[in-house]
Amino acid sequence: MEMITLVPTRGRPQNAVELLACHDELSSASRLLFIVDYDDPKADEYVFELGDDYVITCNNDSRGMAKPLNYVANKYDEKYKYFAFLGDDHRPRTADWDAKLIAALQQAPSIAYGNDLLQGKRLPTMVAMTSDIVKALGGMVPPNMKHLYLDNFWKKLGEDLGSLTYLEDVIVEHMHPVAGKAAWDEGYREVNAQEVYSADALAYKNYMESEAYEVLLKKLRQ
Repeated sequence: MEMITLVPTRGRPQNAVELLACHDELSSASRLLFIVDYDDPKADEYVFELGDDYVITCNNDSRGMAKPLNYVANKYDEKYKYFAFLGDDHRPRTADWDAKLIAALQQAPSIAYGNDLLQGKRLPTMVAMTSDIVKALGGMVPPNMKHLYLDNFWKKLGEDLGSLTYLEDVIVEHMHPVAGKAAWDEGYREVNAQEVYSADALAYKNYMESEAYEVLLKKLRQ
């Protein structure tokens, strides 16, 4: 497989089972890997339901998805040419969705995303990118971010690089409470709390205005 699809998840093994079923039916070019917190009370359920090949654990004291994404992306940045992110509440609906995203990533560096039927073109709530971005950034997202504004970052980076592609016909549905497609469980409430919004908004703003971001762009443009 040329692409690895990373799925940070906590407390929702049934979501993982449903996503794996969609992946098995509709994917053709990516490996799916769920990132489970070490201290998740349901960590053993993930392994039981999915098998060892689909689960990796992470010491995630932040409880958001940024740290697990970066941790695992760094482990595999030499093995895969393309990296994708899905939440455990995303569901691919289009056959060969992963291959179609890869086809949009043939010029490095580049970022592509599909239609989640919620944000659509406005934000890449799911995303795929070339591995040179992962290597230059040290992961898939900037440091100091916890859970939110990651999609804002991916879109802005793609725009600034002049290499952002939106695939409207590639449906990866976002089964989110905001869309009325899931219940507001403890996990959703925790990472969508106002203090998380405020902290991640500030972290995003600080990074985008930092010298580190300018260095990233320069490195990727060379």
